Amino acid sequence: MIKVEAPARICFFGDHQDYLNLPVIAGTINRFIHIEGEKINDNKYILQLVDIDEYRTINLNEKYNIDDGDYFLSALEVLKKEGYIFNEGYNIKIFGNIPINAGISSSSALVVAWIRFLISIQDHKPEITDLQIGKWAYEAESEFFNQPGGLMDQYTISQKGLLYIDTKTTQTERLNPDIGSLVIAESGIAKKTLSILQNARAYAEASINAVKKKVPDFDIFKADEADYHEYLAFVPEIYRDHWYATIFNHILTQKARKMLKLGPLDLEQLGAWMDSHQKILQEKIQNTPKKMELQMQAARKAGALGTKIIGSGGGGCMVAIVSEKSKENVIKAFLNNGAKAAYEINLTTPI
Repeated sequence: MIKVEAPARICFFGDHQDYLNLPVIAGTINRFIHIEGEKINDNKYILQLVDIDEYRTINLNEKYNIDDGDYFLSALEVLKKEGYIFNEGYNIKIFGNIPINAGISSSSALVVAWIRFLISIQDHKPEITDLQIGKWAYEAESEFFNQPGGLMDQYTISQKGLLYIDTKTTQTERLNPDIGSLVIAESGIAKKTLSILQNARAYAEASINAVKKKVPDFDIFKADEADYHEYLAFVPEIYRDHWYATIFNHILTQKARKMLKLGPLDLEQLGAWMDSHQKILQEKIQNTPKKMELQMQAARKAGALGTKIIGSGGGGCMVAIVSEKSKENVIKAFLNNGAKAAYEINLTTPI
């Protein structure tokens, strides 16, 4: 039997930045998608999707139309283009404990795990880097369907650990993962990825383009607080919130990167920056339902050092940095204020 897995991911800093080619800080956690497969004497993949109690068959001898969001088939096409051959059937079981449609990248974890499985069943297994797995996963999930998301999810999940990702160059650097105890809370509200991403991306890009029209050599990668104020008048009113979010989220990401790379770690300061990031997300990008705002307020009152929504927003999960002393109180605060579930999680590291 062949077994592979891929973890969920959390974005700590840089939400709504990767599609602008700005950097992010993200990490993988101990929630996983698992794939197990046994060879059969048939040219079919028989998929058992355990968590949603569904079966699916992919006939390897037939041509197929690929529906939007069919990552099983898009990944096959991406790997076929790279010269991989698929002519042996498998019974395949897929299961996991990552909340679905909750902002911690269950879909990207599935795509990364699926690609790892498809490579592992090759007769001749070439040495493939984790970074290459991430590139193929991004191609299969986003580029194949012209979706608006960035590459953070796939690159983080494939490489594992706590990473600073330069999404412009795709270079990554490992950061200190010792950021204390973490709590995940599931709001119970389904996230709204595509609509929020499309609007946020369009508005952010429009704000940058408005500035570049007046200041052709403006460089968003070097922008600071002074640039925000100096060029604000060039940005149409409708885009100003996203202009603010673009500049100040980037500043927060760079501050956190410096601390997590060079030290010393100050978890209270890190938590305060996380809270500042969340304030921008809910007030400027407006991706946080009121119910989740109240849940996070309760978590902070219960002792969370910092808390924020995870993923594109509109619903989904939240993460909180907590101390050992406050951990249980924060979990109770989330639950008492309507969260569907709340529990401690840990960052995973590369093997």
